[in-house]
Amino acid sequence: MKFYNREAELRELGRLYTQAHESGRLTVITGRRRVGKTMLALEFTKSHKHLYFFVSKKAEHLLCSEYLEQIKALFHLPAIGEIKSFREIFTLLLDLSRKERFTLIIDEFQEFQGINPSIYSDMQHLWDTSKGNCRLNLICIGSIQSLMYKIFEQTKEPLFGRADRILRLRPFSIHDIHAVLSDHRAADSRGLFDLYLITGGLPKYLDLLTSNTDLTLNDILDFVLSENSPFIDEGRNLLIEEFGREHGTYFSILELIAAGKTGRPEIDSYLGIHSGAYLTRLESEYAVISRHKPINEKPKSRLQKYAITDNFLNFWFRFIFSNRSAVETGNFGYLREIITRDYSTYAGRILERFYRQLFAEKSEYNKIGAYWERGNKNEIDLVAVNNLKKVITIADIKLSAARIDLVALRAKSAALLRDYAGYKPSFLGLSLNDILQHV
Repeated sequence: MKFYNREAELRELGRLYTQAHESGRLTVITGRRRVGKTMLALEFTKSHKHLYFFVSKKAEHLLCSEYLEQIKALFHLPAIGEIKSFREIFTLLLDLSRKERFTLIIDEFQEFQGINPSIYSDMQHLWDTSKGNCRLNLICIGSIQSLMYKIFEQTKEPLFGRADRILRLRPFSIHDIHAVLSDHRAADSRGLFDLYLITGGLPKYLDLLTSNTDLTLNDILDFVLSENSPFIDEGRNLLIEEFGREHGTYFSILELIAAGKTGRPEIDSYLGIHSGAYLTRLESEYAVISRHKPINEKPKSRLQKYAITDNFLNFWFRFIFSNRSAVETGNFGYLREIITRDYSTYAGRILERFYRQLFAEKSEYNKIGAYWERGNKNEIDLVAVNNLKKVITIADIKLSAARIDLVALRAKSAALLRDYAGYKPSFLGLSLNDILQHV
């Protein structure tokens, strides 16, 4: 798949590279796996001198031997004796960067933690003493977000405060997904929504589906739910290393959230545990879930719901993980029947998320969310507010336009509008067929 978007990130990397002409620069690129971190770094460096180091899980001296060969090939160095430590490799690169500017990409940077944690202290010392008189443009990429957060953002860690920028890469926008589909001549409302629902805009998943399917829902599900599909074990592969020994508890919580059990009391009741600490870590450390309050609710209010932020993981926990017995016995036909039975209900919830994201991408509102009252009464799917212009847009979202009821929507909005007295309200009905009008 060709390279899409990322213009803002490329501009930022370009600024840092320019600054590296005067002194060293350190950029961190993080984000979940498959979001395109490596592709971004390599796209940026394709026009200038660079080294790409991948930190695989092997002994330090073997990594250094591999890296040294790459250095020799790029810089045409004379014979160098054996190097067994990354400290020596980094020292050599800093010395070379005093003569010329180049970029060093270190991918899966967090893996040094399991190889030799002292590498981070060594790098901190060398960077602090050399940054001002070298021209190294250092880019550190990491996929285990909790470890990257610890390495660069926890105050007691040696590399805290050393990054000049931390770029948190997000999935493609809805407009980007639409561009991908347009290039494959499949940019209809249904196709755009189905691809959003399953991939959430992850470039790797879009690449897999555009390469292996005709982008219809049936063909996509045939590919995703096949015995050798890369999607079947994907959620487990992404999160087990992230969560560690307590992955079973985290997986159970995420399964409940994906099934619509979105309040902490429900989660506690189903699992028989106090889930607060787990939910906090899932949100703040792992960035897998987010909290949502009614749009007019005060910050300290406990009226809130949890949601899995990643569309694919939401789909995976809702349908694949929750039916793991069928998966383990290879009964993909059963799994397909479950999805066919529940898809409309599930898709209705995701369509609400789709339109909230689409309205956010318009940059016309400073506040976008949903609204509900205690006991989930008077639920409103989308509320968008512009405090400067004093306007509020309230929408009912349904897969089928025939199910939209604007009279009921106005009635449910009465209490909400009292909090926005003086704002000009508008009421919308948004269905699957309206998507392309707003993209």
